[in-house]
Amino acid sequence: MSIAVELPSLGESVFEGTVARWLVSEGEMVEVDQPIVEVTTDKVDAEIPAPCAGMIEQIVVAEGEVIEIGAVLARIDPDAKAPATAGEVSATVPAATPPATPTPIPTPSAQPAPGGIIATPVARRMAEEASIDLREVRGTGSAGRVTKEDVLRHGSGPSISASPGAAPGPLATAAQQPTPVATLAPSVPSAQRARPAPSFDYELQPGDRVIPMTPMRRIISAHMVYSKRTSPHVGTVAELDLSGVVRLRKQHKQAFKETYGVSLTFLPFVVHAVVRALREFPALNASVVEDAIVEKQNVHIGVATETEKGLVVPVIRDADRLSLAGTAMAIHELSSRARNKKLTADDLRGGTFTVSNPGRKGNLYGFAIINQPQVGILRMGEIAKRAVVRSLEGEDAIVIRTMMYLALSYDHRAVDGAPANAFLHRIRELLEAADFEV
Repeated sequence: MSIAVELPSLGESVFEGTVARWLVSEGEMVEVDQPIVEVTTDKVDAEIPAPCAGMIEQIVVAEGEVIEIGAVLARIDPDAKAPATAGEVSATVPAATPPATPTPIPTPSAQPAPGGIIATPVARRMAEEASIDLREVRGTGSAGRVTKEDVLRHGSGPSISASPGAAPGPLATAAQQPTPVATLAPSVPSAQRARPAPSFDYELQPGDRVIPMTPMRRIISAHMVYSKRTSPHVGTVAELDLSGVVRLRKQHKQAFKETYGVSLTFLPFVVHAVVRALREFPALNASVVEDAIVEKQNVHIGVATETEKGLVVPVIRDADRLSLAGTAMAIHELSSRARNKKLTADDLRGGTFTVSNPGRKGNLYGFAIINQPQVGILRMGEIAKRAVVRSLEGEDAIVIRTMMYLALSYDHRAVDGAPANAFLHRIRELLEAADFEV
C-alpha cells in the first residue's frame, strides 16, 4: 500500500505553498527522511523529506503548482524493491507482463469540480468567489487539473502577451520583441475577483525589462494584499531621544562583544523595550479570531529580516524572559540563519508582535504592513543627530541629540487609538530612560 507525502504546516498563517523543484523522479528509490521536494512559501523555503523508504510511485503535483497545506505531493511504495542490475538478472527468466496502469487515487489537491473538472481546492474556491465556470478554464496542472494560476489567467487575461518569435527565457526586454505591444495585468486578490477590476494594462516600450515574479515574491505579494484587505491599518509616529542608549552602547559595546561574541546594535534595545511595553499593554500582543480578540500570554517577537530571496520574519520565543544580552544573541542567531537559508518552519511560527528595522538609507520613517494574524508592527526609522529644544537650568536651549522615529501600525479592529498611542509612548519612555542591564 502506498504512503502519501503531504505538504506539512510550514508556519502560522501559511495556507499554501508552491512546488519549486522536485529532487527525485518517479521510479526512484529513496531513504527515510531523504529530501524529495523543495516548497516555497512567503515565510520559508523548505525541503520536504520522505516519510518512509521505498520507491517514488507517483509525483502528484508538478513544479510551479500551488497547493494547500495537507495536500498530497507524491506517493511512495514502501514495499517496492530496487531494480535488479543486469548482472543479477538470469537469462532464463521470462519477460514480465507489463503491469496494469493503476487507477488514479483522488487527493485533496485535485478534486472533481462540478461537471467532472479536476481542480485544486484553491482554484475551486477562487472560481466560486469570482463566479467563474471551471469548465471554461484551461487546466495546465498534472492530468489537466485546473490550478490557481489557471483561474488567475482566465480571470485577468494573459500576464504577458507577446508576438511569436520573442526571445525565450524568464527574462526579456521589449527591445527583443519584434512587435513591442504587450500588456501587464496585475493579479487581483481572490476575495475581490467577483467585482470588475479596473484596467491597468501597460503597453511595453522598447528597453523595458519584464522580470517574472519568483514564487516567493508572488506569495509575499499575496500575503501583503491579504493583510491590507483584512486589517484596517492605522499608523502613529513617535520621535524619541536615543542619546542615553547611544552613551550606554558606546560604554559597553567592546566588552559586550568580547563577552558574548556578538555586536551590540540598537535593535536589541528596541526589541527589549517593546517586550516590556507589551506586558503593560497586552492589547497589542493579540490576534483577532472570528468575532473575538485573543490576548496572548506568551510574548514571541518576530524580527523582520531581509534576505536575497525576500523578507522573512523569524521569531524570538519567550522574548520577555530574555535579558538584553539574550535578546541580542537571539537576533544575531536568527538573522544569520535566515541569510544562510537555515531557518526552519518552527523558527517562523507563532509570532505575537513584529519589529522591523529596514536600515539607514532613505529611511526617515515609514509604516509597515501588519504581519497576520498579529495586530501590530513597529518600524524603526532613521537614527540621526538633530537640533532639538531642551530646558537647561530653567532656560530653553537648542542642543544636538541623537534622535529616532518609531512608527507603529496597528489593527483598528482590536486596538483603539488611546492604548496604541500609550503603548508607543511607553516604548519611548523606556528607550529615553536607557534603563537597561548590559
